Amino acid sequence: MSHELDDSAVRVEAVESLLVEKGIVDPSVVDEIIEHYETHVGPLNGARVVARAWTDAEYRERLLADGTSAVAELGFGGPEGQLIVAVENTPEVHNVVVCTLCSCYPWPLLGLPPSWYKAPAYRSRMVAEPRAVLREMGLDLPAEVRVRVWDSSAEARYLVLPERPPGTENLGAEELTELVTRDAMIGVARALPPDE
Repeated sequence: MSHELDDSAVRVEAVESLLVEKGIVDPSVVDEIIEHYETHVGPLNGARVVARAWTDAEYRERLLADGTSAVAELGFGGPEGQLIVAVENTPEVHNVVVCTLCSCYPWPLLGLPPSWYKAPAYRSRMVAEPRAVLREMGLDLPAEVRVRVWDSSAEARYLVLPERPPGTENLGAEELTELVTRDAMIGVARALPPDE
């Protein structure tokens, strides 16, 4: 899978360089857009949603019942976030998200999609052999945990509500936010333990 990612990155960089060279794209505008998504629309938004769900049982219920409305309560929504479906990881079920057709992704909550998420290898293999792909990405789940794969689309974008790490019972929402990664909200990782 990593070879395909390297090839994609090289192609993207070549296209961007050509567009800049021809005066079609201003590199400072590209940098501003990337900075906007990394700092204002990035995974921190989704981490805030998760931390709120971990600390507020009523909010968690609203998030699982109507993700779009629940994330809107925190000011998140808009394009690529108009229909959010939250799915919860438990000790028995681990959820993971993929978009088999293209790369539908909840940008307002997770920021820019990682290149591996858009790669054909991830999109096809996650459906066919999710445990193997998760293992390759560093997440080895016990055999008794059922893996459920959700296929994002233009109609629904999924947000994984990861399991709250043990030992975090005394942490507040702000501290919990630091434990939630983009990958945990896609389902290819767990939330970080409090020591990391």
